[in-house]
Amino acid sequence: MSAAAVRTDNLTKHYGAVRALDQLDLHVAAGEVFGFLGPNGAGKSTTIRLLLGLARPTAGTAHLFGIPSSDVAVTHRRLAYVPADVALWPQLTGAEILELLARTGPGTDRAYQAELVDRFSLDPNKPARTYSTGNRQKVALVAAFATRAPLLILDEPTSGLDPLMEREFRTAVREACDRGQTVFLSSHQLAEVEAVCDRVAILRTGQLAEVATVNDLRRLHRTEIEVSFTGAQPDLSTVTGVDDIDTVAAGRIRFSLTGPPAPALKALAAADVATLSVREPSLEEIFLGYYGEAGR
Repeated sequence: MSAAAVRTDNLTKHYGAVRALDQLDLHVAAGEVFGFLGPNGAGKSTTIRLLLGLARPTAGTAHLFGIPSSDVAVTHRRLAYVPADVALWPQLTGAEILELLARTGPGTDRAYQAELVDRFSLDPNKPARTYSTGNRQKVALVAAFATRAPLLILDEPTSGLDPLMEREFRTAVREACDRGQTVFLSSHQLAEVEAVCDRVAILRTGQLAEVATVNDLRRLHRTEIEVSFTGAQPDLSTVTGVDDIDTVAAGRIRFSLTGPPAPALKALAAADVATLSVREPSLEEIFLGYYGEAGR
């Protein structure tokens, strides 16, 4: 069995009395697009610094493809990293920076790099000092996606990008996945994570609150169901998983459902159902629920 792209065991980091990360256990399979979520202060940046070998853990271990993250001479040949705030060499042009990164990185597909420059509408002939925040981000993204590094660590990578460029970013993530690369994506853009990630981890105050596929996260949380019927109103009061039953109008009810739908569907079967609509919670609603903000 091949080693996991990212594995942490009991990974812990304290800064004095502050516990930034507490016993984090993660397993990211090779070829997976993995979303890493949490608000500021949750421990996301600390985790990434530990994965990159830029900080030492207080306890526990982190491995990239079975290699300790502290062995940066080896691990950095297998990854590409895009930070949230990209700093470039101000005197160099975008093309010169891409060339420099291509020569020092784990290998670059030059044809694909040129294609990405065009798709991200990047002018590579301008010096970096003239670039906006979004254009600096584009340089880093083009450099990362054009590499053949087996692991891409992306920390808030779409900062400063407009919606059209965010769409190109999502396409590039899917293409990286198709090539078998692993993408570790830390983001505040929940729609972005929902669109591209296979699994999602939610970090809360340095601890792992949940890790699951997006679909599994939805199944673990309430789904809103609205039903119209022509027969007698079904009795759902004792049905497992059903809550918040509300009569919207004559012949129409709304309720929330947690868990498997079979018991509720069985109760509805005798009610001559005319229409049934289901609204699954968005990733944003699930995320806010973990932080006690869903009712605000």
